Amino acid sequence: MTGVNPSWIAVDWGTTNVRAWAMGPEDTVLAEVRSDQGMGRLKPIEFEGALQVLVSDWSVAKGTPVVACGMVGSRQGWFEAPYAFVPCKPSTAVTKAPSGPAFSVRIIGGVAQKSPPDVMRGEETQIAGFLRLNPDFDGVVCLPGTHTKWVHISAGEIVSFQTFMTGEIFGLLSDQSVLRHSMGEDFCEDTFQDAVTDSLGRPQGLAANLFAIRAAGLVGESTPAIARGRLSGLLIGLELAGSRPYWLGQNVAIIAASSLAKLYGAALTRQGVPVIETDANRMTLEGLKAAFAHEKEIA
Repeated sequence: MTGVNPSWIAVDWGTTNVRAWAMGPEDTVLAEVRSDQGMGRLKPIEFEGALQVLVSDWSVAKGTPVVACGMVGSRQGWFEAPYAFVPCKPSTAVTKAPSGPAFSVRIIGGVAQKSPPDVMRGEETQIAGFLRLNPDFDGVVCLPGTHTKWVHISAGEIVSFQTFMTGEIFGLLSDQSVLRHSMGEDFCEDTFQDAVTDSLGRPQGLAANLFAIRAAGLVGESTPAIARGRLSGLLIGLELAGSRPYWLGQNVAIIAASSLAKLYGAALTRQGVPVIETDANRMTLEGLKAAFAHEKEIA
């Protein structure tokens, strides 16, 4: 890969992993590398060295521009990039990070909201990527994950957003609670849809419905696939009940990995909500391109 000579480098640096793209003329991707050297493994002074190792097979000119997003800009990251407060355009708050002569590094800051208090870091880049490809979009962007974001977009700006800890709660319940004894790897889609409807219609019944998952397995009325589908459906249904002001009567774009996008898409489609499903990896790269273009404009 030593023949790869990037014009600039795009980096998505998360808590557990890091990906870098060698970008050529016209923002073409020349190469991609990744590793497990995420923010959680590094001290602030170690980020630059980790990046040098990551791209060591490329022919990188001195001072090559780098645009990075994600947890690299957190307080525990390479350099704390300040939040932009809503309403704001995504991915335009870019801060120069301290670095040696090898790179000229800029980090995309996250987005914050004062009332009610909320923050995002990394998702704003995916939103910027979506808007780069869909500049006339007005509506709501849903970004499912460990901490799912519902984001109101108008006139190219993030107007407001709300975070739901649905993915983290699912992980805790399926791996650490009594429900772990009922879970399997397979997934029953019909059960999932029924559970979404139950929880959306009666969110106050969640605690009882959760224990019923365990009880159904003990009395022979369930399988591990049914249990997993029901747990997922109950939690996503609860989230939809809480996020109703965002998605009701709106066009919704979902940015996520394919499997998760399909779950949310199926749940919303059953509620009569038109949904656009997009790939999170592509939106991240498009958002990094948007930030690089913005930096060139203001340079």
